[in-house]
Amino acid sequence: MSEAAIEATEAATAGARITIDLAALVANWRDLGARAPNSTCAAVVKADGYGIGIETVVAALAKSGCGTFFVALPAEGARARKAAPQATIYVLNGLFEGAAPFLADHDLRPVLGSMPEIEEWAAFRAATGAPLPSAIHVDTGMNRLGLSLGETAALAADPALREGAAPALLMSHFACADTPAHPLNAAQIAAFAQARRLLPDLPGSLANSAGVFLGPDAHHDVLRPGISLYGGAAVVDVANPMRPVVTLEARILMVRDVAPGATVGYGAAWMAPRPSRIAVISVGYADGFLRAAGSHSGKAGATAAIEGHLAPIVGRVSMDLIAIDVTDVPDRLARRGVFVELFGANIPIDRAAPAPARSGMNS
Repeated sequence: MSEAAIEATEAATAGARITIDLAALVANWRDLGARAPNSTCAAVVKADGYGIGIETVVAALAKSGCGTFFVALPAEGARARKAAPQATIYVLNGLFEGAAPFLADHDLRPVLGSMPEIEEWAAFRAATGAPLPSAIHVDTGMNRLGLSLGETAALAADPALREGAAPALLMSHFACADTPAHPLNAAQIAAFAQARRLLPDLPGSLANSAGVFLGPDAHHDVLRPGISLYGGAAVVDVANPMRPVVTLEARILMVRDVAPGATVGYGAAWMAPRPSRIAVISVGYADGFLRAAGSHSGKAGATAAIEGHLAPIVGRVSMDLIAIDVTDVPDRLARRGVFVELFGANIPIDRAAPAPARSGMNS
């Protein structure tokens, strides 16, 4: 059998499939930018473009006019550079010790968050004559990466060191912007304003995805949306205006009748409360669909959808199989070979991955 035939067979017999809507990705980027018309809307593409392919994401956004990208790691930056040769690319996790030559080779800008990083970058530039600028990261209350305000003042008072680091952007990061009423948001806005007064000639960037929705005081010059670009909800307890970008579907392998009191799956975790129809779909935790999405008789799990009809997951998520309750789904829809949506237009990604599992995804 030829390689082409093997690939065709694999596609035809896949248990599950992912669909990526790049038009929705671009629409989300434009929507976010329109919310702050006096700012430049960049794009955070770390973690392999939030799992959908950094080259694909960067190419689509660059073609649509996005000129600034943020990655976490130098290697991600090198991949983004291939997809967007003219873009400005910042490495959020800073200057890894000894990594300056790699950044220079790929025209990447480190986001410097400590005095040792600033000193190393300045020394590298002085020794090599590399013209690359950087960004300065100021901690305003996250207590993660970033200079303290005292260190920022010291940098501002040392013209030689500042010139050596060649900063082109001053940035910080919200900790609680997904909860707009949290008092830390106002404190961080005030602290960042103080940092900008110390380095007044640098453009500023504070707003992550949720920060875009906090209003003009959070916007500054450069927006850095992440999860919102990919369709995720940035703010809790409000309607998500973003379009879904990724859809996960799995194939129904069989449909079976289950009597009241019968159990389904490993551990007999779920017991049928009524005569039920159960569809078994070809996806599981080996595919990255977490076991936490399963259910038992005292706890509801995630939900699937078949042409808009909801079908709850019943029992544990197995390695490559999941059972769903299709008792209330028309027989003509819940049948062998049909693909079931696990997240997408009918099941938002935030419902499939509820807030406790999504912490840290509010870039």
